Amino acid sequence: MGIEILYEDNHLLVAVKPPNIPVQGDISGAADLLTILKEDVKIRYNKPGNVFLGLVHRLDRPVGGVMVFARTSKAASRLSEQIRNHQMQKIYLCVVRGCPESLKGRLTDTLLKDRAKNVVSVVEQGTPGAKQAILDYEVLKSSQGLSLIKVNLLTGRSHQIRVQMSNNKTPLVGDNKYGYQGDMRHKLALWSHQIGINHPTTKERMLFTSSPPNQFPWTLFT
Repeated sequence: MGIEILYEDNHLLVAVKPPNIPVQGDISGAADLLTILKEDVKIRYNKPGNVFLGLVHRLDRPVGGVMVFARTSKAASRLSEQIRNHQMQKIYLCVVRGCPESLKGRLTDTLLKDRAKNVVSVVEQGTPGAKQAILDYEVLKSSQGLSLIKVNLLTGRSHQIRVQMSNNKTPLVGDNKYGYQGDMRHKLALWSHQIGINHPTTKERMLFTSSPPNQFPWTLFT
């Protein structure tokens, strides 16, 4: 499927997830990124049996961009520890309708996921099952009633950026689930732009970057 590989060694595989394919197999039965990459590694290195590839973080199906996978169980454990300790930096780009009142700031909300409906809501602090969600954002540019925003994701909650930006009265372009009222043909304008990690064995700080596709609404800000 032409998956772009940004980096690979014996411990890591860093790839660019295309939008609208699942990270791993689901009830849709559609081809998923994890299986595609495992098959690719198996063929390229002529490996017998099952190939290990550890999934340490996720992206929503409509979202594209940088993803880091572990090629050993030890690397998977160390990357997961970095996530728990907030050592993995995750920078996203998104395009929203309107513009936040403050051009730079922090959003802190309490989110609750309805797993049956696959919908996340902002709820009062202390709600059973709810979790705190924090992100920092910065408006990079505005054009034609839309704004390009850089997001530093400080917690990794389901649908977090989509819900928090919508709750801030700036829903993401193409996100009809969370308040965008526009052309239904618009794709979700959310992209995993940068991931920073410490290499699981050398401890070297590494930064991987991917730019959004050359299509609306991203082309408003090139």
